[in-house]
Amino acid sequence: MERLVGKLAPEFKMNAVQGDGSGFTEISLDDYKGKWLVLFFYPLDFTFVCPTEITGFSKRFDEFKALNADVLAASCDSQYSHEAWINKDVSHGGLGKINFPIASDKTYEVSKKYGIHIEEEGIALRGLFIIDPEGILKYSVVHDLNVGRSVDETLRVLKAFQSGGMCAVDWNEGDTNL
Repeated sequence: MERLVGKLAPEFKMNAVQGDGSGFTEISLDDYKGKWLVLFFYPLDFTFVCPTEITGFSKRFDEFKALNADVLAASCDSQYSHEAWINKDVSHGGLGKINFPIASDKTYEVSKKYGIHIEEEGIALRGLFIIDPEGILKYSVVHDLNVGRSVDETLRVLKAFQSGGMCAVDWNEGDTNL
């Protein structure tokens, strides 16, 4: 697999549903120029671990906005599935309203470009990518399906990149850089 970190992030265009379930839009990497982007893929709508991640990022969305960062979730489900999940009552397995869009990679094009497509299952691994305002992919973490990611760690890494310095192990905002 080709290295992605340190290079221009792979371009994408995907259909997406607004986080409040109010309608569809086309989203591209160009829409995020001049801002940091946290792009994360999850396996499937209407599952168990995925909504914990999505709602976890949504609850902390204002922290990302304060750092000039946007958040975009994506899976290989259709934008119609995303819309139904957002609009279904949480007590009946729905996701509920969130603070960012969910994109549809139903052609698998984007998950393949980012190296996280599971061909035999037609889904994406849990891949999280931080892309800087110039479109350079700065961070990539990919893991198997059963374990959700940490919003705290994503924010910590984003702040470390924004600090502009060399950040030692367990660096946190306010720590000195090397």
